[in-house]
Amino acid sequence: MSDAVRIIVTGGTIDSAQPYSSTTKSVFPTGTNLPAMLEQSRVKSVVIVDVLMLKDSNDLTEADRQSILNRCQTCDETHLVVTHGTDTMADTARFLGERIKDKTVVLVGAMQPFVMERSDSLFNLGFAIANAQRLPARVYVAMNATVFTWDNVRKNRELGQFETLQK
Repeated sequence: MSDAVRIIVTGGTIDSAQPYSSTTKSVFPTGTNLPAMLEQSRVKSVVIVDVLMLKDSNDLTEADRQSILNRCQTCDETHLVVTHGTDTMADTARFLGERIKDKTVVLVGAMQPFVMERSDSLFNLGFAIANAQRLPARVYVAMNATVFTWDNVRKNRELGQFETLQK
């Protein structure tokens, strides 16, 4: 097992070339922004960027979620970050959480793309990497400077933030 953090890239606003909108799809003209994000944020830990897919989370299928699960289960690393669109992040977290018990998996995204000014992407990514390194084996969502367990999170679309299901 490796001490590295594997970042499994699946797409979403964090990698999109345009701002989030409930009426438009994420656009990925040049691939992932993760290498540039890691360089700009000066992440010094051992990180492996693993591009699995670049999709708007509303377009993810059960087969896509199975691919994410397979990658999480078959990689050597036990500390994983999955970049993901925010609209269906809680759904994927539940899918993974019901099936992964021996690795720390942290799903993360952004409300504004990395390429936009005032993006939350760098903070969110760094927060997710730090938590993937320190939390016990389980699936989590790291958004809004808060860590949620896979079974107690939802996106509040009206407020544009994540919150617990149970207070």
